[in-house]
Amino acid sequence: MSATAVHSLWTTAADPIAKIDAPKIEYGQLAPTLVIVGAAIVGILVEAFVPRRARYYVQMFVSAVALVAAFAAVVALAAGGYGTTKAGIAAMGAVAVDGPALFLQGTILLAALVGLFTFAERRLDPEAHGNRVDSFAAQAAAVPGSESEQKAVKAGFATTEVFPLLLFAVAGMLVFPAANDLLTLFVALEVFSLPLYLLCALARRKRLMSQEAAVKYFLLGAFASAFTLFGIALLYGYAGSMSYGTIAQVVDGTVQNVTPALADTMGNDALLLVGSALIVMGLLFKVGAVPFHMWTPDVYQGAPTPVTGFMAAATKVAAFGALLRILYVVLPGLRWDWRPVMWAVAIVTMLAGAIVAITQTDIKRLLAYSSIAHAGFILAGVIATTPDGISSVLFYLAAYSFVTIGAFAVVTLVRDAGGEATHLSKWAGLGRRSPLVAAVFAIFLLAFAGIPLTSGFSGKFAVFKAAAEGGAAPLVVIGVISSAIAAFFYIRVIVLMFFSEPRPEGPTVAVPSPLTMTAIGVGVAVTVVLGVAPQYFLDLAGQAGVFVR
Repeated sequence: MSATAVHSLWTTAADPIAKIDAPKIEYGQLAPTLVIVGAAIVGILVEAFVPRRARYYVQMFVSAVALVAAFAAVVALAAGGYGTTKAGIAAMGAVAVDGPALFLQGTILLAALVGLFTFAERRLDPEAHGNRVDSFAAQAAAVPGSESEQKAVKAGFATTEVFPLLLFAVAGMLVFPAANDLLTLFVALEVFSLPLYLLCALARRKRLMSQEAAVKYFLLGAFASAFTLFGIALLYGYAGSMSYGTIAQVVDGTVQNVTPALADTMGNDALLLVGSALIVMGLLFKVGAVPFHMWTPDVYQGAPTPVTGFMAAATKVAAFGALLRILYVVLPGLRWDWRPVMWAVAIVTMLAGAIVAITQTDIKRLLAYSSIAHAGFILAGVIATTPDGISSVLFYLAAYSFVTIGAFAVVTLVRDAGGEATHLSKWAGLGRRSPLVAAVFAIFLLAFAGIPLTSGFSGKFAVFKAAAEGGAAPLVVIGVISSAIAAFFYIRVIVLMFFSEPRPEGPTVAVPSPLTMTAIGVGVAVTVVLGVAPQYFLDLAGQAGVFVR
């Protein structure tokens, strides 16, 4: 073959390659996520290069600065109009930058910052061998109860990796509600799930229970991820595209250029219905809605309490954001198919969460079932399919997340010889022994119950109002009934704390460092402010409630 022929082969082969466009990445609009990912990578390098004594302080500083900077970036984007007039799709169609995305990202970042303070708490446990200890295992790889574990405790080791893990989880959560493409959604799901599986296994006390919780969460989470991925494959097979906008057009029948292959699959509704059902199922698992809630009580009980608080708040925010976007942006054309199913899920979730919680004897399990009931209340707002539905869900998530982190932060304070005293019988008479802690916990419980002048009432009122206007009045009736059932067990705990005799061998309340005090203080402040004067925040959620198509 002559040199010219070879040359012509080269040029013809090289010709299409020249046409590949460089990806356009809007770094400014993705700044919040990029800051967090960058800080997480810095955190890993800190683990490798900073001496063990200084790691805790460096990690704490890096994480706090990153979360504050990312929140500032979210506020700057919102102030720059990216939540309203300039809302659009960034990163070549992978991520949406719009009102709901920015609002939820801001909520997740603030919740993570408050959660970070509980992670960094080091004054609750008695000092071990002269070292202050936190809620996490001295050396995660050491077998519980083994000699290597005792040596690690004696040497004063600490699992400071929890800080970068927290940041990676937050990074995934920031992308999850903003994903505008099914693959981005799945990658974000994995990025925030895997660090959480690890964090659940790292408790210092009750390590076997903690590891069991992590294994349960991991196995069930892997199932849920697999279902989600299978649903993504079926939806791609139906619409021939991963992008939310294109799938929505195919579902509506407004798609422009129909190829013969697309015409074939478009007629096959089974792909669409099964695919969307599987994806929504994966999201409902993350939210903890009822047929997919089995992991919640076990994981919440076994995980280190700071992790439980962070998980309960931030995962719910991220998962509901993604669920809203899927249902409102991708599947509005399927509304008549998914609304009845969501009705059923919401009803069962509200009732089961409230009724089963009555039988619980462990405070963390009780809060887990209460979080399942709350998932049902939020689903009522999702079902509304009105702009008010979106903004009410956004408001509820913001209000709920701070109450949750605050409540779990209080749980870390009540201790006996074996660590946290989570059994309800041990909380008897807590109000006489330490009235302030009991009063704060009572405020959180009243907010969970939705008593007026707390954030819980404003949130529930907004969600139920949106649902009633959206034509789901029976759902509101059931919601109010299950709120009443739920109020019973919240108020029962308050009665137990204030009107029972304290036991002589009962638990003590540890005095926390300013970190946990801040976390609890923020929780109380948000609860009261959103309860007494919610209008500004409701308006904010209302402005943020428009998805970019």
